[in-house]
Amino acid sequence: MGMNRRSFLRLSAAGGIASSIPYRVATAASDPTAQVKSYVRLGRTELKIADISFGASRLRFGEENLVRYALDRGVNYIDTAESYTGGASEEVIGNAIKGRRDEVYIATKAAVGSRDSAESIMDRLEESLRRLQTDHVEIFFNHAVNDVSRLKNPEWFEFVERAKTQGKIRYTGMSGHGGYLINCVNYAVDEDMFDVMLLAHNFGEDPAFYEKFTRAFDFVANQTGLPEAMARAKARDIGIVAMKVLRGARLNDMRPFEQGRHTYAQAAFKWTLRMDTTDAAVISMTSPELIDEYLGASGETEVTAYDFELLEQYARLTDMTYCRHACNDCEGSCPYEVPISDVLRTRMYAVDYQDLPFARSEYAQLATDASPCLNCDGSPCRNACSHGLNIAKLCGPTHVMLS
Repeated sequence: MGMNRRSFLRLSAAGGIASSIPYRVATAASDPTAQVKSYVRLGRTELKIADISFGASRLRFGEENLVRYALDRGVNYIDTAESYTGGASEEVIGNAIKGRRDEVYIATKAAVGSRDSAESIMDRLEESLRRLQTDHVEIFFNHAVNDVSRLKNPEWFEFVERAKTQGKIRYTGMSGHGGYLINCVNYAVDEDMFDVMLLAHNFGEDPAFYEKFTRAFDFVANQTGLPEAMARAKARDIGIVAMKVLRGARLNDMRPFEQGRHTYAQAAFKWTLRMDTTDAAVISMTSPELIDEYLGASGETEVTAYDFELLEQYARLTDMTYCRHACNDCEGSCPYEVPISDVLRTRMYAVDYQDLPFARSEYAQLATDASPCLNCDGSPCRNACSHGLNIAKLCGPTHVMLS
């Protein structure tokens, strides 16, 4: 075949890779009878959690009934963080689980730096416990790790020992979706630091997805080594939860191609849950209808030909704008040290998720923003993305939109 990735995309966009999916007007295929059908062992923790669980990064004040709706359908694992919606996420969860604490496992997070003290980490945990209205969480994560130096902080280990002794946490974890994620995962596995990992992973980062077309495409070899790092973690019996499973979650773009109650989101979940390296997935649950739709894939791990067609269609629609997590090929290309992948991640929250407040909140936390892109001709990063993204045309407008 001898094609490069851009040739593949041009061919598929023109219909060279045929799809039998008919184009039609459709709506979200929710199922009011949807329930969690599978509970999975989360690695060495032995916790049995719903295979599709509640991501609370976008949970806002007044949405307690959304949490209760998920609990009523069997969801028993909630993933939150101190920073989510300015602390509102934890407060809403705390309100929602009153009288139901024994029905749910709670995981929360704090971005622990390389110089943070054990006392300061403990203070942050206790603030989270106060907002959650509980005396403990099942899992406490070091959040958004993208620098091995953060994992080497000895104060983290002192904090963990104290927090476990006091019964405030049961297990520890790390989460990550940045360019140095693979390095961080491998270091954490080598040091056997965590019981659980929350990692950005989806079908589009899986070489097996592209190998379904042909093994001759040269970009297959360019896919990230995250699956291998995840396999090393699983060999240590570290629980792995996948996030960013919907690869931007442009669900409305896919509605015209969906048939009956079979949706792109369900196909994406099936692809991830079928992998031996993944125990479960968390997804932002923002409406009862979406909860019903997502849970329609619970317990399903067989990816049908129709599922694959939906995934292929989504890839055609988004491949030229979606930044691959943990790729990092663009690292160092910007002379102004703009963190390109992080900027494009916040763009995803704004454009794909259509959640501008959340995107602005995440963008504001970046140490360096994309303002230099406004006065740059784009030449430094012109060919930095091996996946073909036009970085200059994406980063500058992102700064304008989120500043």
